Amino acid sequence: MTVKIAVLVSGRGSNLQAIIDSIEKGYIGNAAIHVVISNKADAYALKRARNHGINAVFLDPSGYDRAEYDRAIVSILKQHDTSLLLLAGYFRLLGSEIIEAYRNRILNIHPSLLPAFKGLHAQKQAFEYGVKVAGCTVHFVDEGLDSGPIILQSCVPVISGDTEETLTERILEQEHIIYPEAVRLFVEGKLKIEGRNVVSLS
Repeated sequence: MTVKIAVLVSGRGSNLQAIIDSIEKGYIGNAAIHVVISNKADAYALKRARNHGINAVFLDPSGYDRAEYDRAIVSILKQHDTSLLLLAGYFRLLGSEIIEAYRNRILNIHPSLLPAFKGLHAQKQAFEYGVKVAGCTVHFVDEGLDSGPIILQSCVPVISGDTEETLTERILEQEHIIYPEAVRLFVEGKLKIEGRNVVSLS
């Protein structure tokens, strides 16, 4: 049975593209992205979706309160029979409506080694703190801010001469590797949540 995926986006969608490419190349089997939803009309991620024949929806948040907006998203997800929800540069916190509807079926990619440097501008936070190793994390989404059980992480050393921009680009390269890998593991039924731990089944 094909796993039907929906993706929430706000920006350029490079992680969305990495996942699309992984599905099209067969690295992620038995899965298809059925809809991409953005809270930003000019999100380049919507164009990426349309370029691959994927339904691309701009849902304007200005006409809703937070709970209503989340219910509107859930309605679209159900219309597309979504079984896995991915966040790919989605700059809104999910409310309980979405989390309860898709508990343990929502994944996010974050550009830090969680639990360090949660929230926005994580790369800047890490760089300014002076860490020697940065990185990225794929995790399940719960009610907290970047607080759900961790699936995969990748370390990115901070090297002499780095700037926030160069560090960000190297972290992004790793995001494009571990996010498709986490999606593959989920689609193949190889992820098991045990408390705060996520076990990868062979």
